[in-house]
Amino acid sequence: MISTRGRYALRMMIDLAENDGDGFVALKDIAKRQNISKKYLEQIIPILNHSGLLKTSRGFGGGYKLVKAPDEYTVGEILRSTEGNLAPVTCLSGSENTCERRESCETLPIWVGLMHVVNDYLDGITLQDIINNSSSGGIDNYSI
Repeated sequence: MISTRGRYALRMMIDLAENDGDGFVALKDIAKRQNISKKYLEQIIPILNHSGLLKTSRGFGGGYKLVKAPDEYTVGEILRSTEGNLAPVTCLSGSENTCERRESCETLPIWVGLMHVVNDYLDGITLQDIINNSSSGGIDNYSI
């Protein structure tokens, strides 16, 4: 399950993509447009900053902006930066499966397949795709 932090991070990144031509965007403006607490967004900023997804400018006229173009960010990349990984089961959440049952687990292929489907799906959607889909009135135009 994707946490509130992941969902809000994605909304924040979409907002920054939509306002990309405006220079640095103030956090209070994002909070107002997205109806998200500024304090909550302040907790998300360091995660996105540490992941190299944002540029920061302090002082008058400061704020946040995307490091790359909106078509270079995937939903998967953003969610993995906030969620850690998108593994459906614990044994797949690390870099190596250390489960003692991994050799005999009959269900492991199911979870591996699900993880690939989820990651492929989310890595196939960019911020630009979301903006384009939103402006065309689409609600569920994403498919694998």
